Amino acid sequence: MKIDFHVHLTPPEISANAERYALREPYFALLASNPNNRFAAGPEAVAELDRTGFDRAVVFGFGFQDMGLCRMVNDYVIDQTRQYPGRLTGYMVVPPAHRDAEREIDRAYRAGLRGAGELFPDGQNFRLDDPKDTRILAAACAERGIPVLLHLNEPVGHYYPGKTSATLAQTERLLDHHPGLTVILAHWGGGFLFYELMPEIRKKCRNLYYDTAASVLLYDAGIYACARSLGVEERLLFGSDFPLLSPERYLPGIAQSGIPRESRDRLLGGNGEALLRKTGAW
Repeated sequence: MKIDFHVHLTPPEISANAERYALREPYFALLASNPNNRFAAGPEAVAELDRTGFDRAVVFGFGFQDMGLCRMVNDYVIDQTRQYPGRLTGYMVVPPAHRDAEREIDRAYRAGLRGAGELFPDGQNFRLDDPKDTRILAAACAERGIPVLLHLNEPVGHYYPGKTSATLAQTERLLDHHPGLTVILAHWGGGFLFYELMPEIRKKCRNLYYDTAASVLLYDAGIYACARSLGVEERLLFGSDFPLLSPERYLPGIAQSGIPRESRDRLLGGNGEALLRKTGAW
């Protein structure tokens, strides 16, 4: 079983009219204007799973500021997961501090979506360390036993569209404020995993996972052995960031990383299956 835990779906209506939607959403405009940007619909995501030998994907729409657009992409993800049961597992997007956030979380959950994300702190104008921005989201998701997937990036290195100012210290405060919430940090958590060597940080991370999305653009293959040595390999989820990157881009580095077969199996699907089962998404 191979599971890609980080796949973006875009409704064809938005893909075909990206410039018009970009006028309303600055962060979407930033990413959509990137020459490397791509959009994918449900059939393309399933075709990529088939082509690369993956069995299942966790899929989600773009995290807009506007609640109406979030509902629109959630409806599309709901439809595609129903069209491809067993292949696509859907997560929802909401503006976390919006007054109707809990209502939309409940609606999407009742329709079968089993997580929230990928959410963008800067792009959706909320702070990870501010309880008034996160309490509705965290309470609603913790009550339903579903994870929240958050965009986070490393604080050093080259700039790229979407690299924002959310910090590792803000992430720590989020964990302090919502210890019962299951959190997935995209993109290796911007390096947050390295601080799990600090005992006081490790204690806060019992419900924390990391995904590997965009690894091939950020780290060399040594990151996989490093994660194993840090003791986080059972909380590591393979994510490709498709359609920006194909899952196959990651496989040579994983094969050459030196981690044992059982670690590769956990990374490429075992951990993902366990989390999906735990959160009622299997």
